[in-house]
Amino acid sequence: MRETRTSRERAASRLSRLAAVLALGVSALLSSSGPAHAADPQPVDIPDYQAALDAVKSTAVRHSVCRFLSVPLPEAGSEGPQTIPEKADPCDGIPAFTLKDPLAVSEITPGFVAGTSPPVATEAVKLSHLVSSLSVAVGNRQATVMLAPTQGGGWHLSGVREGDSDAAFAGKAGPGSLVFAEPQIRGWYLLKVLTVEPLNDQARQGLDGRSSVSLSDYQKLVKTRYADKLPGSEYDIKGMSSGYSATAEGPSSPAPLLVGGSCAALLLAGSDFLVRRRRRGTTG
Repeated sequence: MRETRTSRERAASRLSRLAAVLALGVSALLSSSGPAHAADPQPVDIPDYQAALDAVKSTAVRHSVCRFLSVPLPEAGSEGPQTIPEKADPCDGIPAFTLKDPLAVSEITPGFVAGTSPPVATEAVKLSHLVSSLSVAVGNRQATVMLAPTQGGGWHLSGVREGDSDAAFAGKAGPGSLVFAEPQIRGWYLLKVLTVEPLNDQARQGLDGRSSVSLSDYQKLVKTRYADKLPGSEYDIKGMSSGYSATAEGPSSPAPLLVGGSCAALLLAGSDFLVRRRRRGTTG
């Protein structure tokens, strides 16, 4: 009897250790192996992280933010372009500000949407871009810098957006979880291993009001929404859409697009700086 109990205890101990190892493995899959801070974990591995840090601290990015903040938000119903004030120093008259360390923003992948990739974290989402918000509001305004990956390595400015909601959502990720976006509906979600939870109203609507769904069920939802609108589809070829992966920011564009709110865009075009209003679709 004593030997039987000892054998059972050893078996239970081995099972307990195995469960702990598996749990750690899943957590490691969703957690960062890259740069992190003890009080502010960065759960997604960011390649060339130092280059991203250098970018948000660069003079060029700082000047772009200053230009953005130099133009007041367009009033409701206003039309036509607004010219950015011409100043030798774009930051002249702008209160001092700093940008927070960049955070990763992941998005659902075309393969996941098409149903050709399995419903697992490593196949469902991928790193899309980085966001860095102001550490403090400037003139009662917040702004978020968006960085896109540069071909060959590194990061470059792709736009500046009014507000800091993107960075706020991206910062909700933690050990064992990651945040991703469904940009077509501006939905933000938290992925915990194989469970998807909504972080905003758009995401809740995207889950048909449910508080959580399995990653497999979420795949079925986005497949229904977008599978027939992927690049190369009839929907795309006929020009009814710019393709599933296209967004208004256009991270591959050679000139940064600075977005102010949901329907005003600040475009950098050579030496001419204009603010133009534009409508954003929600179907990608």
